[in-house]
Amino acid sequence: MSPDSPQLSVVVPVHNEEDNVAPLVAEIVAALRGRIDFEIVYVDDTSRDQTLARLRALQASTPELRVIRHLSNAGQSTAVRNGIKAARAPWIATLDGDGQNDPADIPRLLDKRDASAQDVKLFAGWRVNRQDSGSKRWASKAANAIRSRMLRDATPDTGCGIKLFERDAFLDLPYFDHMHRYLPALMQRAGWQSVSVPVNHRHRTAGVSKYNNLGRALVGIKDLFGVSWLIQRSRRTAVEELPAEHTSR
Repeated sequence: MSPDSPQLSVVVPVHNEEDNVAPLVAEIVAALRGRIDFEIVYVDDTSRDQTLARLRALQASTPELRVIRHLSNAGQSTAVRNGIKAARAPWIATLDGDGQNDPADIPRLLDKRDASAQDVKLFAGWRVNRQDSGSKRWASKAANAIRSRMLRDATPDTGCGIKLFERDAFLDLPYFDHMHRYLPALMQRAGWQSVSVPVNHRHRTAGVSKYNNLGRALVGIKDLFGVSWLIQRSRRTAVEELPAEHTSR
């Protein structure tokens, strides 16, 4: 591995996931070591348990692992964005820190990228067999239907944490809290294409979810109208630089 110029950065935001960090890091390494030069960027959002200490301990045996911490709690979208800003690779893979995303799906996303057109900048995981409670699955299905109707982003599952995208394309998007749930629509707004890729989804085996259906719904309503406004106000055009004219003497 080239430590200073990886080809892929795996960004993982975490908050109070002490029992999930070691298994997930091991799975990321198993999926990618020997396949691609990569780094793992964990962003700790002021965990109050042993998450940060366990990550620091893992660095001794995992040279690919970098650890960033927030000095104040800022939420998942900000943790993802700060991890991407710190990343050194041109392509980013994201995973939720709870272990429900399967790192073994990252090579599948990379293969899909290699077989796609250059204007496809986002490869979004699609949880076709979601392993959550019935209420969460119902709420997610309803939210996806409303979002699809309003934003027309042609994506069945924008909330899946595992995604692969170009770093520069992401950093060119408007930033706001919870933006990670609207990446297909935001990429489309910027003129890029996205592709949904079926991925594995697993039960949470440790820790507790940081979300509830009501809280997510209330925030989601405001976000939907905000993203819809951004799309309506978007203006883009191709540009070209003209060469200087040289006059003969």
